Amino acid sequence: MNALKLSLAQKTGLGLLLLLVAYATGAALLQAGDGNSQDLSHILLAPDGQFWLGTDHFGRNMWLRLADALQLSLAMAVLCVATSALIGVTLGVLAATRAPWLDRVLDSIVTLILALPGLVLVLIFAAIAPGSFLIIYVAIALIQWIEYFRVTRAIVQRMAASPAVQSSGLMGFGQWYLFRRHYWPAIAPQLFTLAAFGAANAVLMMASLGFVHVGIQPPLAELGQMIVELFPYYGEAPWLLAQPLVLLAVLVLACHLSGKGATR
Repeated sequence: MNALKLSLAQKTGLGLLLLLVAYATGAALLQAGDGNSQDLSHILLAPDGQFWLGTDHFGRNMWLRLADALQLSLAMAVLCVATSALIGVTLGVLAATRAPWLDRVLDSIVTLILALPGLVLVLIFAAIAPGSFLIIYVAIALIQWIEYFRVTRAIVQRMAASPAVQSSGLMGFGQWYLFRRHYWPAIAPQLFTLAAFGAANAVLMMASLGFVHVGIQPPLAELGQMIVELFPYYGEAPWLLAQPLVLLAVLVLACHLSGKGATR
């Protein structure tokens, strides 16, 4: 099998993601301080030598606060993608290779979850415990595993009837071998695309909760919440509102570009 070749769009997206990760993890090393520390004598300052991205309406350092918010968004994206992929792929393989009744049960569960729009379900969970990172993570993962499940089940169902898989089964190879040898190589490229778009959706869902005040709560920094907090000051300090908006847009763009199709 030929090695996977990344397209120009994917290389650009992954490069942007690396830059964002470097900023999120290294911002505190370049400038000492705390993104939650308030200083009311330094409110709404423009970027300068001391505050590289200025300060917000509580005098908090935007350079550090944006890095904290980016860390939270990246953590949510990684956790949701890893959990959703693990659950979705596992259940998808089981549904396609085990007893038909299991497939029917899992399909019924998927239909039930899809009866409500994903964001509505996330809002319901978030409203139960506003500000809980754990609850938001569980809610988003509960929605996103469905796509992995459906794609995996379709691929495995098609391949299970192929001569190669049938021959391996007749020779006594177990399900783990069939998964590694036959199913996974066909599933992996699709999962990479799903993971990239799933990460972007997880970030946007968490930001959307901040717009309706049931997402991450202050003093923790989160991009959606920061946009809502800074909106009243766009006339006095437009650069402050632009910063979380641009960062959110770049993060989503990087995920989408990373999910562009690759060639072999």
